[in-house]
Amino acid sequence: MEIEIQPVTQPKAHIEDETKLVFGRQFTDRMFVMEYDSGKGWHSARIQPYAPFTLDPAALVLHYAQEIFEGLKAFRRQDGSIALFRPKDNIRRFNQSASRLCMPPVDEEFFLKALKELIRLESDWVPHSEGTSLYIRPTMIATEAVLGVKPSNKYLCYIILSPVGAYYKGGFKPVKIWIADEFIRSAPGGTGEVKCGGNYAASLLAAKEAAARGFDQVLWLDAVERKYVEEVGSMNICFLYDGKIVTSPLHGTILNGVTRRSILQLATEMGYDIEERAMSVNELLEGAESGRLTEAFGTGTAAVVSPVGQLTYKDRTVTIGNGQMGELTLKLYKALTGIQYGQQPDTHDWVVEI
Repeated sequence: MEIEIQPVTQPKAHIEDETKLVFGRQFTDRMFVMEYDSGKGWHSARIQPYAPFTLDPAALVLHYAQEIFEGLKAFRRQDGSIALFRPKDNIRRFNQSASRLCMPPVDEEFFLKALKELIRLESDWVPHSEGTSLYIRPTMIATEAVLGVKPSNKYLCYIILSPVGAYYKGGFKPVKIWIADEFIRSAPGGTGEVKCGGNYAASLLAAKEAAARGFDQVLWLDAVERKYVEEVGSMNICFLYDGKIVTSPLHGTILNGVTRRSILQLATEMGYDIEERAMSVNELLEGAESGRLTEAFGTGTAAVVSPVGQLTYKDRTVTIGNGQMGELTLKLYKALTGIQYGQQPDTHDWVVEI
């Protein structure tokens, strides 16, 4: 399939002061779009000016939430070049999400080609300042106009781009996390490992309550026993416990994070043992109080590595370590971002240059 390149006649103004970049608020001049029809497959691939879509009010995505998305970044490196971090992993997960929601897969090689061409055309939008990047959001939605719970026969797939600064306005200030005891994020057999909008919509009420109580994020417990920690709203989470890194196993209820996998591999190479096991909330709280739990950090594309300084469960609040960013957390952050920005060698073949 060929990609049509459409001209941009009214370019947008860039934000000149990159310290004022806000996550997900400004979008570039162009986007990639292609369409799917049953019996025809994917067609009409194009890079066109960024613009609203017109959808039928009966489009299935609006009623039954048949939708998936991804998130990855492009980085401006010291020599001015632009690189993607593990894009093949994101595209592979995009197809895994599509399979779970009965949506058609994309050709992974073609999709990467389209993504690279889009970023090449929008290269001026990749910011230059330290800690900034170009956030990439591939999305697929069901567009068939019919009311009825069934897989769609028509889909729209697109990629939009957004120049971003640091994900958290407070920078590396450790976050305060509320452990939800009433709400759950996902259950065994559900769509917890799928990157779909429904998972995030279901988390909004708990996140709203956490924010009202002065917390930055929600830490979810398992749906069956309500006692084992799983992941944070926008991140996977890891704990440095008895000198080992402990994190929830991948058993279908949490996202298989690309950043999570990268961090665990880097930590292993630093000599740390990794335990992917269920950790109870009581073990976590008691570990913080006894000193067995010395660090906690979230991992995700948007946040990269985010230190956790405090946990609250019901009426019990604990401080992790001294409440500041831990030594390992900072070391892992520097190692990962060093690879992404070209400041350290990529010995894992994670980086794809544009």
